[in-house]
Formats: sequence, structure tokens, C-alpha cells
Amino acid sequence: MPYIPLESHLPGITGLLEYRRDTAQPIRELTEILLRGPSSLTRGERELIATVVSNGNQCKFCSAAHAATVDMLLGEHETSKQVKADILTAPVSEKMKALLTIADKVREDGKLVTTAHIEKAKAEGATDIEIHDTVLIAGLFCLYNRYVDGMATAMPEDNGYFTVLADRLVNHGYYRLPQGYDHLKKH
Repeated sequence: MPYIPLESHLPGITGLLEYRRDTAQPIRELTEILLRGPSSLTRGERELIATVVSNGNQCKFCSAAHAATVDMLLGEHETSKQVKADILTAPVSEKMKALLTIADKVREDGKLVTTAHIEKAKAEGATDIEIHDTVLIAGLFCLYNRYVDGMATAMPEDNGYFTVLADRLVNHGYYRLPQGYDHLKKH
């Protein structure tokens, strides 16, 4: 049960973002830029970064939400599952393995990212902007994970919620829906 009163039909981060829309707006904008804006990394690759960080932080809501988004973007379920189990054996490029390793180090402690991690990513073809954005996405999702879990937000009653959420993220992005979220209430 959440530590503060949140809309019961809005589990996880959505309820928190609705609770305080003024603070939600800038982080929604940053998330939209980083995960859906122009980038040499695909949207699926950027969502994998969010998934790895959220899974490593054991944030069940964010891990499920972003894995479902990866699955929808890639049209399959194995990549997100395998990346969560073991980055180094997952079916992603060597460049992505290096970037996901950096993201996982940031998740633990930013100081764990070493010159060797950066050199490995560059040797596998990662650009400076891809490295920058990986670190920033990882840091942002640490914020989200701690926000969601630190407020004890609810998990959805039905795991089908994550498919609906993934569809919204894939097709509408991270901004607040113009009509709000009342349509999600059970009548």
C-alpha cells in the first residue's frame, strides 16, 4: 500500500506522476528525449537499458513495464528475458553488451564505471553520445526505481496492465496523455 494516497487505478510510477504533475513534467520530458528522441541507439536498445537498471534494482514495476515495452518494440520476449538473466550471453550486439554493462555499473554506483568499460564500449563502436546517454538513462532509471519503491507504489492487479502500458509508451511516449487516465478506472 502506498505511503501517501494515490489514485488506486494508477499503479507504479503513473500514480506518482499524477500526484505531482509539476515535478512530473520535467522528468517526463527528459525521459521522452532520452528514450524516444533522435539517437543512433534504437528505442528498443534504450528500453533495454531501462530494463537492465530496473531489474538490477529489483524494481518490479519498472522492470516489468520496460521489459514489456522492449518486447513490443522487438516483437519477441526472449531478448528482455535473457538480458535480465545475463548481459554477456544475451542476444544483443557486442556494443550493446558493453553499454548495458556500463548501465549496470552506474546502477550499482557510478564510480564503478572504469576507463576499461568506456574503452570496451568504444572498441565495440559506441559513440561518445551513446555512452553519455547510457549513463544518463541509467541514472534516470535509478531515480524512477527509488521513487516507485520508496513510495511503496502498488503493482497492478493484472499483469495485462503492462501490455497496455507498453502500448502507451510505444505509441504515445512518456508524456501525460492529454485526456488523463480516468479511462483506466474500473467501473
